[in-house]
Formats: sequence, C-alpha cells, structure tokens
Amino acid sequence: MRDLDSQPKPHSDTLLEWYDQHARDLPWRISPADRAQGVWPDPYRIWLSEVMLQQTTVAAVKDYFHRFTTRWPTVADLAAAEDADVMGEWAGLGYYARARNLLKCARVVAQDHGGVFPDTYDGLIKLPGIGPYTAAAISAIAFDRKETVLDGNVERVMARLYDIHTPLPVAKPELKEKAADLTPTGRPGDHAQAVMDLGATICTPRNPACGICPWRTPCAARLAGTATELPKKTPKKPKPTRLGFIYLARNEAGDWLLEQRPDKGLLGGMLGWPGSDWNEDPADRPPFDADWQELGAEVRHTFTHFHLILRVKLAQLPTGYHPQGSEQIIARHDFRPSDLPTVMRKAFDLWKGR
Repeated sequence: MRDLDSQPKPHSDTLLEWYDQHARDLPWRISPADRAQGVWPDPYRIWLSEVMLQQTTVAAVKDYFHRFTTRWPTVADLAAAEDADVMGEWAGLGYYARARNLLKCARVVAQDHGGVFPDTYDGLIKLPGIGPYTAAAISAIAFDRKETVLDGNVERVMARLYDIHTPLPVAKPELKEKAADLTPTGRPGDHAQAVMDLGATICTPRNPACGICPWRTPCAARLAGTATELPKKTPKKPKPTRLGFIYLARNEAGDWLLEQRPDKGLLGGMLGWPGSDWNEDPADRPPFDADWQELGAEVRHTFTHFHLILRVKLAQLPTGYHPQGSEQIIARHDFRPSDLPTVMRKAFDLWKGR
C-alpha cells in the first residue's frame, strides 16, 4: 500500500456533489433533490430492494420489484400473501431462502411491530433474513442513520481509493473501516448510495472511467496505476459437479405432475419436477412405473457451490394417478412455467423445444 500522507484526502462532500447530478434513477430510490425537500424513502421498498439485490443485479431486479410492489404495495399486504404466490413471483431470482425469509420478516414486522420497520441497525438486525449488510443499508438509506454500507461496489471503490492489495474476503474489515471513516454525519443515506453508484457506473470492475471520477485526485490506485488490479480476491476452489435425474409427466388432459420441495435446502418450498438426489451417482427412481423415455438433452445449471447436470426423462401420467407425499397435479390451465425455479424451467424449455 502507498503512503497516503502526502496526497489529498477523499471527502464525502465531493462525492455528494457528483451524486446530486448523476444519481441513478431506481424504482425504490428517492432522488437527492426530493430528499433535500424532505421526502423520505419507504422502508418497505428499501428493504424489499435490498433483499432482492443480494447476489443479483439491478437490471435483473427491476421487473421483479415492480411486480411485487404492484401486487403487494405494503409490508402488511406481503405478510398476508400466500406462500405459494410469493414463491411463484420470486421464481427466477434464485437463492430461494431469501424469499422464505422475506415472508417471515414481513409477518414479524406486521404482527410484532404494527407494520412499521424498526429505524435502527440494532432493531433491524433482529428481523428474520436481515444480516449486517442489509441492516446497515436499510438504516442508512431509509432512516438516514450513520451506518457503514459495504457491498461489492463499495469494497471495490475503497480498495482502489486506498490502493489496498489485501485480497478479499480477508480485506473486508479494513475496507469497512475506510468506508466508515468517509461516512458523513449529514446525508449518510445519500452518501451510501453515492458510493454504490460510483462503483456501479464509474469505478467498474473492468475499464474504470477514472478520468471522470469525482475522487480521481485522491485515488491512490489511480496514481499507482493499479486500479484495474483491485480488489484482489483469494482464488476460488473449483466447483464440483453433481448429477441427477428429473421426471416430466403429464396426463392426456395436459395436467402436470409436480412436487413441492422441502422448506429447507436448495429451492426450498418451491414447486418443481420430481427428481432424484443430486450427487456423484444418483439413483434413477421415477415417481411411478411407466415407459420412461430419455429426452436426449441435459439440463445444465450452476449454483453457488456446484455445477449440476440433470438427465430429463418423460412419461405419460397414468389416468387417475393419485399424488404421493409432496406431489401435486397442476391443471393445464393453472400451470405457469414462470412459477418454476430456473433449473426446473430449463427442463420444461427442453421439453417444449424437443
């Protein structure tokens, strides 16, 4: 790391001046101009957006956010929703534990807090599904509390601003300390969003636009010529590959056989096709005896910790078949492929395109 004592120091005022002119227009955000006029963000919308944005991009979230807030405009509306409806709207966003915790949190806020979100970090972090980052983001953005918000964009900005070469995730405490030092007492919510916007639009992972960055003068990595190398990351271990079978069956009327997955584990609580376990040597055990035909195409999907390859098998559902255990027969007119998680929808798309 370079000696920073002899160079200009970054200051939040410079960044906020830039943010006032260049803030992104996001559906859950109150603009800096409106905020200056005393308009406060809706904590429900901030919370919902932050949960959706975990492990997901802004571009992917916008449509989901619009559908959720149209269908459930308040936290009380969401708390009263049917689990299956929420899981169906969530399908495709991935990391389905977030959707389950979304419902748990909404119900706690509605039942235990009168439909009003706690306005402090300590109060927020006690809610289901809200961890340190989300609690800090909501308390800063929705309530203008002086909290340090550290997402991937902020980590990148801090690593470059101070030319920090310690690899992530080891560098997180140091990066958070730097971000905390820069967080102002006035407008901490706008400051948090400004740093995130800077990382998303100028201090990007590749080809950062250093020439138009409001912090270009004090940026140590720009001066050292190391900006594109940062932040450094500890090399990831190769992901293992798991295998499995998936079984698509429907009757002569076009009704589909699906199953609801256990609440815990991957795709918890979601509807999907019956299938085998996912491991190195899965057992081929269809849900009923029939002349199962292999589709001839595989579903390939990548989760956070492993790659998955599924062989797809097809059969006709026997007339009068009675669902077993967690199985359900979904009538043709009630079946919506969009309600399936992505890996399950891939199997349907293969069937449809065969």
